[in-house]
Amino acid sequence: MKLCKRQFFLLLVFATTTLFSQDYERIDATILLYPNTCESPEEISKFITRDFQTEEEKVRAIYSWIIQNIAYEPSEYKKFDYRFSNYRERNKKEEITRNKIINRTLQKGIAVCEGYAFLFEKLCELQGITNYLVRGDTKTTIEGIGKEFNTNHMWNVAIIDGKSYLFDPTWGAGKYNQKFIKELSYFYYKTPPKQFIKTHYPDIFEDALVLESMSKQEFSEIPLIINRDLLISDIITPNKGIIYTEMYFDEVQFLIKNTNPKEITFSFGGEQNEVSKLIKKENLIEFSVPLQIGVKTLLIYFDDAPALGYRIE
Repeated sequence: MKLCKRQFFLLLVFATTTLFSQDYERIDATILLYPNTCESPEEISKFITRDFQTEEEKVRAIYSWIIQNIAYEPSEYKKFDYRFSNYRERNKKEEITRNKIINRTLQKGIAVCEGYAFLFEKLCELQGITNYLVRGDTKTTIEGIGKEFNTNHMWNVAIIDGKSYLFDPTWGAGKYNQKFIKELSYFYYKTPPKQFIKTHYPDIFEDALVLESMSKQEFSEIPLIINRDLLISDIITPNKGIIYTEMYFDEVQFLIKNTNPKEITFSFGGEQNEVSKLIKKENLIEFSVPLQIGVKTLLIYFDDAPALGYRIE
């Protein structure tokens, strides 16, 4: 009898997973039939209302349409800058500016993070989905380790069926390197909070949606964690992103849990080399990296893919 119940449970889990997968495919395919640009958010919202029923479906459609059709363009930064003499005037101008940014994002198909986030927020509002904007700092490069906190990014929290989830449609759309590179990612759709906090720190910490507290200083000091499967708590040592050479003799000892790559290499910005003293124990790996005089950065690779970044001083 227990076996039958267990089999039924596994079958139910599999069926549910498959259903959600198929629904996502249907939603993502449907929004490709929508216009690439629109005059107003109400225009896109009418399509979503027509084609989708649940909060999950609608939020997925909103995210998918945005990352498919909006390109990151730095020249949009402060396109609608404004001045104010009091808070009442500021609030009025902020609302006017927000609407201008949303409409320009829809009509031109370009934006910076505020355009992505404002549009996501507005479309959720039109669908009756509770959501809010989150402002904060991000960590994207080794050079960013140890820097002072700076509010430089905007993302979203939406509540689906009573539960809060994190979204970053800007990062989901692609990346910018001299020009916008469209590189769609659903990793930033309902990103698990413990993954999100590796790169995004909100102005108000409660918006991180994690239980473990972390200060802005602690966020600044963690290594650059590139491998998506690694969590901050998995990096036992060195768990600070700046390696001070005077604290070590000739090598740095690494201790990392919950990962098991076949090959581990390192680079100081050039050629990759194999680590030394590699030991694997169940869910724990140990290895050493020899220090070199004059190097400024250290990149650790798991199976030839960047996994961790450190500054060296």
